[in-house]
Amino acid sequence: MPSSPPPEYPSRTPMTSPARARSPRGDFAARLLAWYDRHHRHLPWRIPPRAMAAGERPDPYQIWLSEIMLQQTTVAAVKPYFETFVRRWPTVEALAAAESDEIMKAWAGLGYYSRARNLKRCAETVAAADGGRFPETMAALRELPGIGDYTSAAIAAIAFDEPAAVVDGNVERVVTRLEAIERPVREAKQDIRGIVQTLVPPSRPGDFAQAMMDLGATICTPRRPACAICPVSDDCKARLNGDPERFPLKPPRAERPQRLGAAFVAERADGAILLRKRPTKGLLGGMSEVPTSGWSARIDGDDRVDAAPFDARWRPAGSVQHVFTHFALTLSVYHARHDGSAPPDWWWAPRADIHSEALPTVMKKVIEAAIPGAIRKPTRNGASR
Repeated sequence: MPSSPPPEYPSRTPMTSPARARSPRGDFAARLLAWYDRHHRHLPWRIPPRAMAAGERPDPYQIWLSEIMLQQTTVAAVKPYFETFVRRWPTVEALAAAESDEIMKAWAGLGYYSRARNLKRCAETVAAADGGRFPETMAALRELPGIGDYTSAAIAAIAFDEPAAVVDGNVERVVTRLEAIERPVREAKQDIRGIVQTLVPPSRPGDFAQAMMDLGATICTPRRPACAICPVSDDCKARLNGDPERFPLKPPRAERPQRLGAAFVAERADGAILLRKRPTKGLLGGMSEVPTSGWSARIDGDDRVDAAPFDARWRPAGSVQHVFTHFALTLSVYHARHDGSAPPDWWWAPRADIHSEALPTVMKKVIEAAIPGAIRKPTRNGASR
């Protein structure tokens, strides 16, 4: 059955630059957008094409929030966090007024915790200026805390129709295959951005940006790309050469340093667990943790029981491994029953509330190794699941 043509979509920001008045690939954008109209992903922060055609506009707050969360994180992982944040803090003003500790708790498990700290700073900046309205240009957005080149382009294009080149990992893969770029992505980033900029259409730049992302996520995948159903496969040099999986080229992988340390899980008679807060700056800044030895990305910590923060009947409870971006960590875990008072600035977290503490994934692994089942969220009848 023949498909009906896509509806006309309004554009709030007409493009006037003669350099982009016509794409060098002819109807590339038109074919991609026609595919997107029918096959777009349904995401909680996204306004579908037909709703856009009817005049509904994206919420800049939700676009910003989703883009910060999506940095180096998958869509599947982000969805529940996004829904939790929007439910608890439905506006940028509400997020700005929230306690930092509450934001860190809600963020726990999403990783890259500097993003959460910058989220709070950016919300405060926006809420304090111009009635809580986000800037509408890429250049102005770039001045906000935690917003870089990619995020400013994505918000400007999706929320405000600026014809900006939005280039994430999915788009980089699409473009390196489209042009069969014979250099690793990190060396070709500027060229990739320039290519994308020539393809951005004068109308619907936000939908175009999301279409490119969806193409990379669902069709032009890292392995076994579905070239047979790709709407722009006729333009793809890598497909014409018969080897799309070769792209993007990968640089030699650097050896990841291995670090050691120890973690100490103190458990009170009532099941409470002793926690402390990490320094605000640095790795896992501002997050909660059980006491550990002084490991970092650059140095090993003592992995022996001698590194315990206080005397107790510490017993070995195995070890856990965790991979950070720039190093891998192995922690020897020790467990002890302890009924003493908490040192200054430390606290006893009740077992029933431990799942809601701002614990990074590595600390959840540590506690589970020492006390299996401790992190499980209680159900309504009080049992764990």
